[in-house]
Amino acid sequence: MELFDTHAHLDFTRFDQDRDEVLKRAREAGVINILTVGADINSSRRAVELAEGTPGLAAAVGLHPHDASDFTPDTARELKKLAGREVVKALGETGLDFYYDNSPREQQEQAFRSQLRLAARLELPVIIHSREAEEETLKILQEEGAGLAGVVHCYSSSSGMAKRLVEFGFHLGFTGLITFRKLGWLREIVSQTPPEKILLETDCPYMAPEPKRGKRNEPAYVKYVAETAANCLNLPVEKVAELTTANGQQLFALEDYSRLED
Repeated sequence: MELFDTHAHLDFTRFDQDRDEVLKRAREAGVINILTVGADINSSRRAVELAEGTPGLAAAVGLHPHDASDFTPDTARELKKLAGREVVKALGETGLDFYYDNSPREQQEQAFRSQLRLAARLELPVIIHSREAEEETLKILQEEGAGLAGVVHCYSSSSGMAKRLVEFGFHLGFTGLITFRKLGWLREIVSQTPPEKILLETDCPYMAPEPKRGKRNEPAYVKYVAETAANCLNLPVEKVAELTTANGQQLFALEDYSRLED
């Protein structure tokens, strides 16, 4: 069984003491690729450095909506420069978070639009964070995202939004949230999503799935997400691993990329 963790934050300090062991456990769990995702400029730089030094890792660069107030023309230029590196396969994560509102909403929307335009110019897929901002996310995508490919990661919005995103051509990234006992409504969305539009991710170090809930999350645990998705789709877990890995490799242009086991 070969798995692809399409959203991790391996540059975060919580992995500084045992990052090599984390990668070893991922390989042993069948993970062949990991996309490590930037959340701000410094995080994006570290993600690129990690990916350049580790076979099987790729990087995404972007500014999270929490830090949208830091988005400036210099930020855009730095992201463009980073995105030119060979290991960078996506722009993000970007988007809107109206739950925490760590940055003013107007600035979130401006940063989101700017990063969508940059992704279009660079012909890169986008990784979108959307929380409590369904209509605003869809509106901006419709206005700025024509021709773009991408994923709304850590999907936890409504079934209606899921349907509209799939119709728009986007993927949905599902995390360990789908393993949580009380989130049956989210598992129902998985069951309704075309398998060719599903990606699996950990969003580590956050949201470890059952049975690891409460611990630091890591890429090896994407196997638990795959098992739950397989139950939702009524498919063998090996088939779900095959489908979702192919989906991620196609979206992020990793079909001929190095593998963690290399």
